[in-house]
Formats: sequence, C-alpha cells, structure tokens
Amino acid sequence: MAVIHKKSWPEQFEAIFSRRKKFDLRLADFEAKEGDTIVFEEWDPKKKEYTGRKIEKKITFVFKFKPDESPYHSKEEIQKYGFQIFSLE
Repeated sequence: MAVIHKKSWPEQFEAIFSRRKKFDLRLADFEAKEGDTIVFEEWDPKKKEYTGRKIEKKITFVFKFKPDESPYHSKEEIQKYGFQIFSLE
C-alpha cells in the first residue's frame, strides 16, 4: 500500500479535518488505489507555504473519469490524466 502526500487548501483541509468531507476529487496525475493512505497537508495559497497541519486518510474506493472541461485544469491535462474521486475513511 502506498502513502500519497497532497496539498490541501485551508477550506478543503478543514472540511476533511472536521469529518464533513468524506471524499476528494483530484486530477488523476498519480496512481491511487483502494487501501492506500493519503496525507493531506494544509497549504496556504496566500503565503505559498504549508501550515504544518496534516491529516491521514485511508482510500476506500477510487472512481476515475474524463470530463470535457474544468475550471481548475486545462483541457490538455484533463485529456491526458482525467480525474479521480475517492472516498475517505
């Protein structure tokens, strides 16, 4: 099982930390499998640095897909990688 480290902006980090958010949507530019551990590291986009807060979650399900467009990624990135959504425990 892999351990994956990913940035998480404050609003999203807090939702995961408080257990309100039990899934995550990411560009599928990395391999994630059921049973892997994902470490969310809070990132302050204003200061452009990590805050030091981290939280570990186990990936319990992965669903990958390729939509036509996204406000967060270019069409080239979407076509190359698609997206993945995974539930967290």
